[in-house]
Amino acid sequence: MLRLMPRGWWARIGLIRLICLMCCMGWAVPAQARVSVADDRQVSLTLEAPPQRIVSLLPSLTETVCELGACARLVGTDRYSNHPASVRSLPKTGGLDDANIELIVSLRPDVVLLGVSSRVIDRLESLGIRVMALEPRTHDDVRRVAAKVATLLGQQAAGERLARRLDAEVDAAAASVPAAARGWRVYYEVDSAPYAAGTSSFIGHTLQRLGLVNVVPASLGPFPRLNPEFVVRADPALIMVSARSAAALPDRPGWGRIQAVRERRICAFNAEQSDVLSRPGPRMGEAARIMAACLQEQARKPAQAASGVGKRGPQ
Repeated sequence: MLRLMPRGWWARIGLIRLICLMCCMGWAVPAQARVSVADDRQVSLTLEAPPQRIVSLLPSLTETVCELGACARLVGTDRYSNHPASVRSLPKTGGLDDANIELIVSLRPDVVLLGVSSRVIDRLESLGIRVMALEPRTHDDVRRVAAKVATLLGQQAAGERLARRLDAEVDAAAASVPAAARGWRVYYEVDSAPYAAGTSSFIGHTLQRLGLVNVVPASLGPFPRLNPEFVVRADPALIMVSARSAAALPDRPGWGRIQAVRERRICAFNAEQSDVLSRPGPRMGEAARIMAACLQEQARKPAQAASGVGKRGPQ
């Protein structure tokens, strides 16, 4: 009778006996695939297994998922997620204020990643959709969010490596900034309204780590809308702005008096660079390198008259 047992049967019996013994002794049998993590609302999310179908409604979260090696798990994103290139072909579910709930539900996500300020959280949860709300606003937030997403994906070690890499990349960019540029007072314009990146924003943190002094104080918030006269009075030595807005800076009332405009010390970023710079995610080190490269260029050149800005374009 015993000789008729299939090969490997005794090993299975031994495993069963071991599990029974553990249970009798009060030992817990681990659920190896289960994941549990709290989002930025301090709402705990527990899944029986790492999610295989993910919808991301924030570009920085889309990039974080992909950086952690789980891009193939994305089944839909917001309309602004465009990196890496592979996510561009995914169904687009709208933006922050007009997310398409029906489309999201039809994608059958295991979880939806979105910002804390998203207006669709309650609606999705009422439909039984699991959501994880995260809001990366500072350098510390980027590392923390990476760790939370990594835990959700079952990739904790990858999250730790990503956090260390981001710090190392920003530090390397800071080390490349010329001594002549350190301490420059900078105005970083997010939008020509004008909206600016304040000291408390993730962009402001990058500027600080590069050795620059932001003329927009933390007391005004991370991305305040400014009276243009505020910038004139602040008189920054360097302006960082989108390429489409740079050429018109001398035409703004009073801006011809600003030191950065007079001396043509203007970092003008194209659309692709602006995407990198505006996203608090895994390309944070690349953003620091883009800024540092412009600082290197500005530190090398002599001051020039403002009259040439409109004709030759910003440098």
